[in-house]
Amino acid sequence: MVFEQFPSTRLRRNRSNQAIRDLLAETQLLPSNLILPLFVVDGDNQQQQIPALPDCFRFSIDLAVQQAKIAYNLGIKAMMLFPVIDPALKCPTAKEAHNTNNLMCRAITQIKTALPQMLIITDIALDPYTSHGHDGVVNQSGEVLNDETNEILCLQSLVYARAGSDFLAPSDMMDGRIGKIRQFLDSNSQQQVGLIAYSAKYASNFYGPFRHAVGSINNLKQADKKSYQLNYCNSKEAMREIALDISEGADSIIVKPAISYLDIIKDASRNFTAPVFAYQVSGEYAMLKLLANHCQANFSDLCLEQLIAIKRAGAQAIISYAAIDIAKFLQ
Repeated sequence: MVFEQFPSTRLRRNRSNQAIRDLLAETQLLPSNLILPLFVVDGDNQQQQIPALPDCFRFSIDLAVQQAKIAYNLGIKAMMLFPVIDPALKCPTAKEAHNTNNLMCRAITQIKTALPQMLIITDIALDPYTSHGHDGVVNQSGEVLNDETNEILCLQSLVYARAGSDFLAPSDMMDGRIGKIRQFLDSNSQQQVGLIAYSAKYASNFYGPFRHAVGSINNLKQADKKSYQLNYCNSKEAMREIALDISEGADSIIVKPAISYLDIIKDASRNFTAPVFAYQVSGEYAMLKLLANHCQANFSDLCLEQLIAIKRAGAQAIISYAAIDIAKFLQ
């Protein structure tokens, strides 16, 4: 450490204009660091506004293809897909999740056909497909069954992989599911498909707008997911989860949410060599929209500050509902 003193040292000189601020910026955010989450619905020419998630929409597959092209032309190279399932197709055991012709499989195939260079990441979890809204199957007492759920997740993973998904992102937080899915994919000639594990997914209160978006909020009712998602009081437990997932074959890991868990992102990036992704979740995004709308603040400025903080903490890629807006802003 060199001990500097004023007035010979004036740190403001390195902040005196935009050119030097850009030159000396320690953290840079590029559109290629962003992942666009997209909600997909059945039908044609459907663009449904999501009241709980301002300026976000559910898109039918044809319009999702258009959104993928817009994102790619802005420099966003990856997107994460979430299905909005017809309630009539939901059941306690999530059979629709591994239907080879389900909404997600059709979306993956059509987007990949139209835009082969776009990286497609698909969420692996049962909550969009279950009539009870949980990420796994439950017994009569309402307990989410770990091993039985893993068997279904393997089937879901295989149909998504065969549809053309580049990476699968298990977000269910069942114990052992990464190893089970990796082994199942490999035994079915899908060794090239990667796994991005939601290793540190907390039982957060900031997921509400997302659950409205995919239509699981009414199924879940007053239940919670605290028996399988991480306790937000804990950080060492997150490191154990990450270590287990990497040992089971995860190619990279996700910390979710992001802003309230910057310490987890930092610890993960320091303790592991696997890439660390972070998810700026629906509640975090919606709060910025609320602040911008009610305090005459610029949303892009607010959001960019948060995304830089997430990247500064150690995330190599960030999932954000503002990905397209921020990519435009960066240009």
